[in-house]
Amino acid sequence: MLGLQGQVRYFCEDETRIGLKTISGRKITAKGVKPQGKVQWQFKATYLYGIVEPATGDHFFYEFTHLNSECFQVFLDLVSEQYKDCILIIQLDQAGAHKAKRLKLPHNIILLFQPSHAPETNPIERVWQHFKLGLRWQLPKDLDELRLLMHARLEAMTQAVIASIVGWRSILDALSVAGL
Repeated sequence: MLGLQGQVRYFCEDETRIGLKTISGRKITAKGVKPQGKVQWQFKATYLYGIVEPATGDHFFYEFTHLNSECFQVFLDLVSEQYKDCILIIQLDQAGAHKAKRLKLPHNIILLFQPSHAPETNPIERVWQHFKLGLRWQLPKDLDELRLLMHARLEAMTQAVIASIVGWRSILDALSVAGL
């Protein structure tokens, strides 16, 4: 760790599963009209890994087929390369994939584990909620069509939108006190 140089940045990391099973939710209808929606029960899925920076809304997302330590290692390496001139402090949960002994942490990444069973402490959880809100009631026929919907949704989630979701006052105040 000695000799690391670069801007220190704080990010939050998590993964979410997106599948062909319909994401349902509320529907607006006229008074007295029961909402209806088509659903499908296919169980093929993909995983979206992501990091978000509460201070700026900067983000990096990448799709993987699985949620495991091998994919997490590749994701960390991609993040490290994306922000190679920075030192990244990344908050994440204590999932087994994140704590695997065979992980080789890139030289510019420091992992900050949040308390167990406390997803509400990680702002990226709200990003996933917002992301999935835009996928409600969609009926993609296969994973390729789902990927197109996912990419369109990610493009709509600009840096400003993400900053508005994850820029919690408590985190921003703590970062300003820390000088980050």
